[in-house]
Amino acid sequence: MTISTVPPDRNLPISPMRYDPRFQVETKADNLDLGSIFRLVRRRMIMIIAITVLFMAPAAIMIFGLEPTYQGWARLIVHQPLATSLDAEDASHSDLLDAKSETERLLSRSIAERVVRELHLEVREEFNPALREISFIERVRATLRGLFDTKKTTPLDRNNINAIIPEYFRALGVWHEDKSDVVQISFNSTDPLLAAAVPNRIISIYLDERKGSVDARLEAAGEWIRQRITEQQARADISRDAARNYQESMDVVSQEDAQEERIKSFLELTGREGKIEESRVEVEGVISALEAADKASVVAQNIVVPDSIAIKQRDLRGQEQDLARLLETYDGNAEAVVDLRGEIEKSRADLDLATKQYLQTMRAKLTALDHEAEGVQSRLVVAQEKRIRDALVQTELLRLQKIAEKEQTALDKLENQRRDLAAKAMLPGAELEVLSPATVPLAPQGRGRLFYLVGALLAAISGAVTAAFVIEMSDRTVRSFDQITAMARTIPAGLIPRLARWENSKTMFEHMPVPMFDEAIRTVVLSLKQSNGGKSPSSIVVTSAHSGEGKSLVARSLAIELAAAAIPVLLVDGDLRRGKLDSFFRSGLKYGLNEFLNGQADLRDIIYRHPCGIDFIPSGRFSLQRRIRSNGLAEIIEMAGAAGQIVIFDSAPVLASADTVHLTALAEKTLAVVRWGKTSRRAVEFSLQQMKISRNSEIVVAINNVNPARHALYNFSDSELFSKSLMKYYSLKRENT
Repeated sequence: MTISTVPPDRNLPISPMRYDPRFQVETKADNLDLGSIFRLVRRRMIMIIAITVLFMAPAAIMIFGLEPTYQGWARLIVHQPLATSLDAEDASHSDLLDAKSETERLLSRSIAERVVRELHLEVREEFNPALREISFIERVRATLRGLFDTKKTTPLDRNNINAIIPEYFRALGVWHEDKSDVVQISFNSTDPLLAAAVPNRIISIYLDERKGSVDARLEAAGEWIRQRITEQQARADISRDAARNYQESMDVVSQEDAQEERIKSFLELTGREGKIEESRVEVEGVISALEAADKASVVAQNIVVPDSIAIKQRDLRGQEQDLARLLETYDGNAEAVVDLRGEIEKSRADLDLATKQYLQTMRAKLTALDHEAEGVQSRLVVAQEKRIRDALVQTELLRLQKIAEKEQTALDKLENQRRDLAAKAMLPGAELEVLSPATVPLAPQGRGRLFYLVGALLAAISGAVTAAFVIEMSDRTVRSFDQITAMARTIPAGLIPRLARWENSKTMFEHMPVPMFDEAIRTVVLSLKQSNGGKSPSSIVVTSAHSGEGKSLVARSLAIELAAAAIPVLLVDGDLRRGKLDSFFRSGLKYGLNEFLNGQADLRDIIYRHPCGIDFIPSGRFSLQRRIRSNGLAEIIEMAGAAGQIVIFDSAPVLASADTVHLTALAEKTLAVVRWGKTSRRAVEFSLQQMKISRNSEIVVAINNVNPARHALYNFSDSELFSKSLMKYYSLKRENT
């Protein structure tokens, strides 16, 4: 049993110093730096290791269960047939096919089915789900699915290719490079021979199917072309017959000479008509001039007349000139003058007669010209009509001939297409340039198992550290007095370290050399005296916010410590409902505090005097009977004070019983026990608030069950109490030496 150096007189002042919580400096437990992270990892090391092992166990099973996968790959370029690119009419086509289209052809379902059948992938467990064993997870999933789906699931068929095709496509990779037309084919398998065989087989099947597809297309196109040629031939024959029949029925002159003759005749008639019109105008002018003149001799002088009339006109003018000369010489009665005048009259009469005859002749000529003009005009009309008719006929004939030529051109084009198809049928479907054929891989794909194990370990450690960080950040429990300094009227009483199981399992009155625990209890005793002005309080209530926080251990440890210092102590089990202190004292009393408060026993009947010097009152049997002694607790405190004893009440939790609040109002000092890392700050604050309602004095707080090793890893100001140097100071080995 620990021997204390505290003097026996409990009323002797120890120190006039008072503890003032206002001078307490709050230190944050974890500022984000490398040191705090290192301390966090150290204090959560067990959890981190547990989570890491929990993550690594299934990961290791999966990694070691993985079979090595081999990858075979081939690289190729797909070309158009060379003869196609040499065709002048096809010169606009590119030499290379569309790489995307050919990539889709390589991924076609038909090629996949042929590869599966020819390489017998259905007998391989890797690609046939029906050959695999159903895992535990799949069984659980099927069971859960059966709870909601009443339909029975049909077992997988081993020969069902629909279940093999998806597995085949998962292992297959076909892609082309963006900056080139190189197509790459890869295949993953646990069998290296199969990994190399599949890409090569895909290439050969692709060529076969490409050839078959081209042949089928060419055959269908050839049949369509032949049908089109037959129909077009019929249309060309019909159009030629229509042109020929029209030409024969309309008597169209197609010879160039006949056409020129008709044009020449038409031109001659047009010229003749013009000449007749000119002659007619001339004759009409002569007739008009002759009819308008009074003297034919005068008119005849102004127009073009025949020679006979012209001679008579000259003779008449000569006679008139001779008459004028004679009159200059002779008078008008001279015989020569008279004779000449007679001759002039006769010549004028002859000229008039000749002029009249000429006028009759001109009128007859005008009539003849009119008649001839009418004939020419009628011939011109006939020729014009025939010419217009010939033009219309020629136009229609040309239209029919153009239609016939168009149909013949279409027929010739179809014939050329038929010949092109026949030529293309002799060419291969595509030309492949295999840059790198698939070879048997010598090493498995990807990293080794060690790499994946290291990666899984790093990931598990990262996840564990993250979980530890989240748990640490969400921790709202009390671990230091730095966290409760903001609560008014509280006095820190010290940190009580946890006891090991073998230490706590011994009888409380056996000698247990636990120096650190004993020193912590002494610190609590000193704190109670300092908070009470340097004197030991006459009554102490030991309580907590919740049950299981170690208040009973602290209460009996305080009683043992005071009894060891020769101070009379009365320990009362004040937890009327679940008091357990009697299991340590083994008093054997029939009655306890419950019976005393209910009036069933006296005070002397419930006190047990232990040989160690501690008087003990058990809790007794709990009863719902109304309490007769409402001031029974005050009587116990008064009785103990009269006997010079310190009363220690091990009360019920504050938040569980109203008796504790009443008891704190009666006792001189209240010691609130908080369990390290379990009691929340919110519970502590609320419980302290409940106790402060009934009393105005300060409440002493002790943190119990502290883990020294972990508490030293925090950045609290009181973490130095458990530093390595102090831990060595409390070492039993050092004491023994």
